[in-house]
Amino acid sequence: MKRGFYTIMSAQFFSSLADNALFVAAVELLRTGGAPEWQRAALVPMFALFYVVLAPFVGAFADALPKGKVMFVSNAIKVVGCLLMLTGLHPLLAYAVVGLGAAAYSPAKYGILTELLPPSQLVKANGWIEGLTIASIILGVLLGGQLVGATVSAHLLAFDLPGVELVDNAAESAILSLVLVYALAAWFNTRIPHTGVEMRPLRHDPARSVLASALELLPDFWRCNRRLWNDRLGQISLATTTLFWGVSGNLRYIVLAWSAAALGYSTTQASALVGVVAIGTAVGAVVASMHMRLDLATRVMPLGVAMGLLVILMNFIDNVWLAVPFLIALGGLGGFLVVPMNALLQHRGHNLMGAGRSIAVQNFNEQACILGLGAFYSLSTLLGLSAFGAITAFGVVVAGAMWLIQLWHVHNCRHHREELEHLLQIARQDTHH
Repeated sequence: MKRGFYTIMSAQFFSSLADNALFVAAVELLRTGGAPEWQRAALVPMFALFYVVLAPFVGAFADALPKGKVMFVSNAIKVVGCLLMLTGLHPLLAYAVVGLGAAAYSPAKYGILTELLPPSQLVKANGWIEGLTIASIILGVLLGGQLVGATVSAHLLAFDLPGVELVDNAAESAILSLVLVYALAAWFNTRIPHTGVEMRPLRHDPARSVLASALELLPDFWRCNRRLWNDRLGQISLATTTLFWGVSGNLRYIVLAWSAAALGYSTTQASALVGVVAIGTAVGAVVASMHMRLDLATRVMPLGVAMGLLVILMNFIDNVWLAVPFLIALGGLGGFLVVPMNALLQHRGHNLMGAGRSIAVQNFNEQACILGLGAFYSLSTLLGLSAFGAITAFGVVVAGAMWLIQLWHVHNCRHHREELEHLLQIARQDTHH
């Protein structure tokens, strides 16, 4: 791997570490503030909101500037979201601002891989990036849990900065601490090398408003979206990764809610079990990066159905010694599923359009799924379903959706065999280059 790849990994690690710790702190902030259960569950879709709204614009933004600079600006926006949370803005709204920063960050984070590395290294690079991201999730949720716990928060609250009156409780002290982690990620962003790939500047007529110029990007985004959904391999990999991230994005909160209901855990204790799922995902991601190829990626789709069924089985576990290996297995299936499908999606997207635009399309669909599934889960709790009932409904929807995606691929294999073989041949050739 090129040297710049490791700088990208470092920047991604600390930014993701802070993102995941902030989620736990935001849950605790709402809980201690007496917010209802549905508002805590709504943190997940609120984070996804700007991914969906700004998807037509952030891909072009990522392709127009050096991606290290885009990542730096994105981390700065996350810091603003943290400070808004501390200055009295409702946590759901402030967390949406952090989601705005993450929405701008993601196309640059993944798009730079296709600029820096050859196609033959994409699966391996994705394995490392996903594995490191999962490690940051593990450590992030653990960090967040400890920061809001009684021991660490007592020390943080005792630390008094002259003239700073932002912190009144454990959750707020945790959020202020995470600003420093985002600052470290931003420093690594400044060290990311320029890849030499030609930028695609945004067309801007000085006589027109910024809004009018931005709206011009909409037709281009929808063309890119349509192109990826019409591609026989792109549509299947996009549908699969969309569903995976829809599940994974909401599983963070579902595990917290399940831990409280089934095991009686506090936020600090439950955060450790979120990390356990991430351990399994990391193992699955690394194994997939070692044994899977682009042209074999579609063979992992049955694991998506299994994930949905395993989510339902969570309801029958009330012992932590059973919960730990079960959650590791659940995460492992997801990790092995997403790495080859994500690499295949990046490969098709890079061939069909610019890297940033293709990742923006991917983010739009994946975050729309997170938003949709998160809204479904929040609505289930708002309507009175228990955590167990909401989890069952969630698992049924996931397993059913993945089964339909498999049927879609079978249909393609029967009726578009020559086109699929041609696309798979391109993937095989790129894998060996």
